[in-house]
Amino acid sequence: MAEAFSVPVTVRGYETDVQGHLNQSVYINYAEHARWSMLDAAGISQAALIGTGVGPVALETTIRYQRELVAGDEVEVTCGFEWGEGKTFRIQQTIRKKDGTVAAEITAVGGLMDLKARRLVTRPGDVFKELASDPGLFGL
Repeated sequence: MAEAFSVPVTVRGYETDVQGHLNQSVYINYAEHARWSMLDAAGISQAALIGTGVGPVALETTIRYQRELVAGDEVEVTCGFEWGEGKTFRIQQTIRKKDGTVAAEITAVGGLMDLKARRLVTRPGDVFKELASDPGLFGL
């Protein structure tokens, strides 16, 4: 799987902890920002998803911290989707400093929930492919 998409982020001082490095919860915010930015770049708005009666759900998130980030660091947050045959998909993300140093790797398992039935839809890739103006960003 190629990392198909990335967004730049600058670490802000208020996001750091008492040691001066990026607070652990903010890594999830950066990952989520990259995911929604990717959806938007592919032509899928949050309103469009909800309008079709589905919404993304996070089922599992793993973060591997490799190098600290401090206020002022400029990073790229990548986002790439891996599709299987079932109801879930995997998202691979990397937070990388400008010099190429990997600060964190994030792996998430997600799905699309039918908002009425409150169940995961069977082939979420098909839904993304149908809604996206650029499904290639998802590797579809």
